[in-house]
Amino acid sequence: MRRILLLALVCLGSVGLSEPAPDNSAAAALAKLASLAGEWEGPFEWTGARTGTGRMNVAYSVTGYGSAVVENLAVGGVPSMMSVYHIDGADLRMTHYCGARNQPRLKARRIDLASGAVDFAFVDITNVRSADDPHVYGVEIRFRDTDHFTLTFLFEGSGKKSREQIDLTRVAARTNAS
Repeated sequence: MRRILLLALVCLGSVGLSEPAPDNSAAAALAKLASLAGEWEGPFEWTGARTGTGRMNVAYSVTGYGSAVVENLAVGGVPSMMSVYHIDGADLRMTHYCGARNQPRLKARRIDLASGAVDFAFVDITNVRSADDPHVYGVEIRFRDTDHFTLTFLFEGSGKKSREQIDLTRVAARTNAS
């Protein structure tokens, strides 16, 4: 009987030693976003309920002593949207300051840096009158290599859904991060 009890204790102890390390995927994803610091440009295309194409310039910077990444999007030199990515406990979150004049808040629901994917899902929103007001309900990021990635905003309003896909190429790296 003592052998069985001793064997059980040894097995339980070894299970505790083999537990995986805590998940640091949110921190790793924020570091990946911070590596975007600099200037980017590329075409965008709306599909779904809304259609249209054009070119976009995007600037990334790191702020808050490395605790946040700021994304500024401009069309024709005019600032149109901004997002701020940051950690909240174990979660990667973002607030998107939308051209629709509202502020959806999202949380990463999928982080798979091995395949270059980070997907954000809607949490809540400020400055809307009704659920039918146009707003971003999701964001998808696909990293291809250090100089190319795709940023996709999932957008809905009045029961209609659209996607704004932006294919970005690095123009210049930013050497100083604040």
